Amino acid sequence: MIADPDFEAISSACTFFQLRKLTRTVSRLYDRHLAAAGLKTTQFSVLVHVSVKALPMMQLAALLGAERTTLTRNLKPLADAGWLTVAPGPDPRQRIVTITEAGRAKVRHARHAWRAAQDEMGNLLGAGALNTLHQDLSALQSKLEKLEAGGKDGEENDGA
Repeated sequence: MIADPDFEAISSACTFFQLRKLTRTVSRLYDRHLAAAGLKTTQFSVLVHVSVKALPMMQLAALLGAERTTLTRNLKPLADAGWLTVAPGPDPRQRIVTITEAGRAKVRHARHAWRAAQDEMGNLLGAGALNTLHQDLSALQSKLEKLEAGGKDGEENDGA
């Protein structure tokens, strides 16, 4: 069977495929470091976000770029470990995620492993390239969010 050249081009030039592959590889790098602290990247990210302040689940899901159902599934082992609580908010339909003292201690312990992963990424790319990557990713994220919100080509929708 002869491969279709269009499909070959898609598999090698698709931005989605390239980004997905990269995120999996980067996740493995961070997971390797965070394993020493007994955490995965997804768990560390949740704990860091709620370390800043308690958050409604929907807001936390938005910050993480996660579906609510995925977040619910990811919160269970953290709550079971005693690192956070999920309780009703002022509006009974709302659930508030709050870090516990044990969770704060876990984040403090894990941040050294996270720093080692950050340093490894910096060594691989170089400090300048890493900063540029962060800026480019942030700009792209902003444009995509505007596009999802109804803007055209990442520009604000002015209602016209």
